[in-house]
Amino acid sequence: MPETGVSRAQHADISNATAGPGTGRGTGAGPAATAAARRTALLVTLVLGGLTALPPLSMDMYLPALPAVTDALHAPAATVQLTLTACLAGMALGQVVVGPMSDRWGRRRPLLLGMAVYVLATAICVFAPTAELLIGFRLLQGLAGAAGIVIARAVVRDMYGGVEMARFFSTLMLISGVAPIVAPLIGGQVLRFTDWRGIFAVLTVVGVVLTLVVWKWLHETLPPEERHTGGIGDALRTMRGLLGDRVFTGYMIAGSLAFAALFAYVSASPFVVQEIYGASPQTFSLLFGINSIGLITVGQINGKLLVGRISLDKALGFGLGVIVLAAVALLLMTSGIFGEVGLIPVAAGLFVLMSAMGLAMPNTNAQALMRTKHAAGSASALLGTSSFLIGAAASPLVGIAGEETAVPMAVVQVVCAVGAMACFLALCRPWQRQS
Repeated sequence: MPETGVSRAQHADISNATAGPGTGRGTGAGPAATAAARRTALLVTLVLGGLTALPPLSMDMYLPALPAVTDALHAPAATVQLTLTACLAGMALGQVVVGPMSDRWGRRRPLLLGMAVYVLATAICVFAPTAELLIGFRLLQGLAGAAGIVIARAVVRDMYGGVEMARFFSTLMLISGVAPIVAPLIGGQVLRFTDWRGIFAVLTVVGVVLTLVVWKWLHETLPPEERHTGGIGDALRTMRGLLGDRVFTGYMIAGSLAFAALFAYVSASPFVVQEIYGASPQTFSLLFGINSIGLITVGQINGKLLVGRISLDKALGFGLGVIVLAAVALLLMTSGIFGEVGLIPVAAGLFVLMSAMGLAMPNTNAQALMRTKHAAGSASALLGTSSFLIGAAASPLVGIAGEETAVPMAVVQVVCAVGAMACFLALCRPWQRQS
């Protein structure tokens, strides 16, 4: 099957349309060409946004149903939380495979294959009779869904560089951030009319639609002459070289630990909010949406106001500092240092922690990928794999003390936040470079 190509002229048009004032690009283009380039850039943004939104959609629509799944499948909470861990681990491992594949065969074909398998695995989840089988199907769902995550980042690296890449990552955060807001609300409403299996039926339909959109509108962005021709050995050598870059590794680990702090919240919050504080699934969905709005808002402040005015490292360092403070505050509140606190103070602490992710996540990705033009797919795979593996490891830890306390969640968040700051300072050493 012949691939649909994106010419270098189209790359230039898209870059011109998205370039900010004073970049020196875009001169000489007529109004019609500029309008067409803007439409192309918008379409690419929406498609990539849909791909990056699919993982949080797969995770967050399911969150309000976790207590119901526990009852329906007669499984303990820790076992049901493994359905999140399995999906996350699958997304981590899948990226290691798909990233190098996309460097060798281009972005389009591996993405379409992954999307097709994602649809099949999600449809199977609808009929899972036991928690163990659901865990297995969620693992397959994650393995296949990894294609959208890793290839979306690689496409951004193919098309953009410098501060434009950081701005685009912030734009993707705006689009993909809608998913965490809408997904729990949709999940909560679906549970009013059907059981948790209906959530996977909705996700199956979403996967089919997104696969068709990718097939029709996402063109190839990696020219044949820029692809790697080696096999597994070459891919492993490329990844080893990337990991040997101290600064790249620093950004990768710092971003992964920040993501783990976020995922500790994602994994524990259904039980913390609903079981410990007695909120309804609809109230949980509302609070989750508010926190996602905070993340999106700060992400847009980063992309629209901060990028290009202050260094990415300064914005990243400030974001990590706020995450550390919010995590410590949550630990103090949940451990009873301030006496018995209600839902509102804890929700406020979680809101601050989630909002600061809008500074940490896009800037760690942008700073790491700026160093890896020669192997964007492999670099994207390492970034994603590290994030999801560390997040998957953090997920079961938040429930080790049962469903009666939020202290384990806060402890995991403090450890991850402090670790992220330490890696940023010790490995990236931002004071030695200009960002």
